[in-house]
Amino acid sequence: MVLTSDRCLADSVRSDFPILHQSINGHPLIYFDNAASSQKPQCVIQSWLSYYQQDNANVHRGAHTLSNRATDAFEEARIKVAKFINARSAKEIIYTRNASEAINLVARSWGESNLKAGDEIILTIMEHHSNIVPWQLLAQKLGVILKFVPPTLAGEFDLLEFKNLLSDRTKLVSVVHVSNTLGCVSPVAEITKLSHEIGAKVLIDACQSVPHMPIDVQTIGCDWLVASGHKMCAPTGIGFLYGREEILDAMPPFLGGGEMIAEVYLDRSTYAELPHKFEAGTPAIGEAIALGSAVDYLTKIGMVQIHDYEQELIAYLMAQMQAIPELSLYGPMHDRAGLIAFNAPPGIHANDLAALLDQEGIAIRSGHHCTQPLHRYLGINGSARASLYFYNTKAEIDRFIVALKESLVFFGGLV
Repeated sequence: MVLTSDRCLADSVRSDFPILHQSINGHPLIYFDNAASSQKPQCVIQSWLSYYQQDNANVHRGAHTLSNRATDAFEEARIKVAKFINARSAKEIIYTRNASEAINLVARSWGESNLKAGDEIILTIMEHHSNIVPWQLLAQKLGVILKFVPPTLAGEFDLLEFKNLLSDRTKLVSVVHVSNTLGCVSPVAEITKLSHEIGAKVLIDACQSVPHMPIDVQTIGCDWLVASGHKMCAPTGIGFLYGREEILDAMPPFLGGGEMIAEVYLDRSTYAELPHKFEAGTPAIGEAIALGSAVDYLTKIGMVQIHDYEQELIAYLMAQMQAIPELSLYGPMHDRAGLIAFNAPPGIHANDLAALLDQEGIAIRSGHHCTQPLHRYLGINGSARASLYFYNTKAEIDRFIVALKESLVFFGGLV
C-alpha cells in the first residue's frame, strides 16, 4: 500500500471497518480501546461468514467436498500465522482459544513434566494476570518459586534486576513483550539470550506486540510465544501458541479427546503428530480461518508501516497529554507502544472519567487492565487507558483531548 504525502494510513483503511462508521450518544465513534480488543475489517468478517455459509463442516475427518475445503482453509491459516511470525514450520503453531489458554497449555504440559520443588520461574510485576495465575497454580502444585522483576522508575523492564534474579535454579522466564499498562517494550531478544545461557526456557506474551510490530520468533530466539486473535483484527475465541518443534514434540498432551490421537485402545492411546497433539476436539474452525484472513490483511498493509504510523500517533497523543499537568501518566515518556494509562487528579475515578467520555462517543478502558499487582506496585487502584491502532487518526486524538479537558473541568480537576 502506497500513501501520498497528504494521506495517513488510517485514511486508507478506515472504510474497511464497518463498526467505525457509527455514532455513539450522538457523536462519531472514537475507539481508543484497542489494547483490550481490536476492530475487524470487512474481509475478516466475510471470511468467517463464508465458512458458515459455504463450507461448514468438520476438519480433518471427512472425505466430502465441504470437509476438504474447510480443512484446506483451516490449515492454510496456520501456515499464514507461521509465516507472519517467521516460525520454521506450521507444525510450530498450535491453535488455542486465546493467549491465556496457550500459557496454561505450557504450564500444564511442559511445566508439570519438567519442573520440581525449588525450581524458579521469573516473571515481571507488570504481567497480565494470564501470565501470573497459571504459574501460581503450578507453584502451589509443585512447590516451584516465582520471582518478579519490578519496572524501573521510568516504567520500563529492569534488565539489571533481571540479571540479578537469574541463577542456576531458574528454569523458566515468562515475560510480556509490551506492557498493556505501561506501554514499555521489553528487550525480549536479550532476555532470551541471557536466559538460555543459564539453561532456562523462555515464553513471551506477545498479545500487545504481534498486532502492532513485526515479530520474528527466530530472531527473538524464544521457546514459546503466545498471542490472541481478537487483538489483531481477528475474531474472539481464537489465539495461538508458537513453540519450537523439538520442545513441543517432547511435551505431553494438554487435553485428551478426539483429533489429538493416532490410535485409541481400551487400555492406552497414542497421539497425533504436531500440531494436532495439542488440539483436542472440534476446533474454532471459522475463527481460525478468519485469523488467517486477518494475517493477510495486516501483511498487505505491512507491519513496519503499521508500527511506524502508530509511533507517530502515540508521540502526538503523548505530547498533548503531557501538556495537561493535572494528569498522571504511567510508563516511559518515549520509545513506547501505542497506549497510555493515566489518572486524573485525586477524587476523579477512572471509571467516572471513562463514562463521561463515552457520552462524547469516545471509548477508552478503565480499571486495573488485568494488572492488579502492577497497580498495587504503583500505589493506585486503577487507571484510565487510551490505546491506539492503525485505523485511528490525529483528528480523533484532538477530539479526545478536548473531551478529556472538558471532563476534567466537569469534575473540578482542571481550572
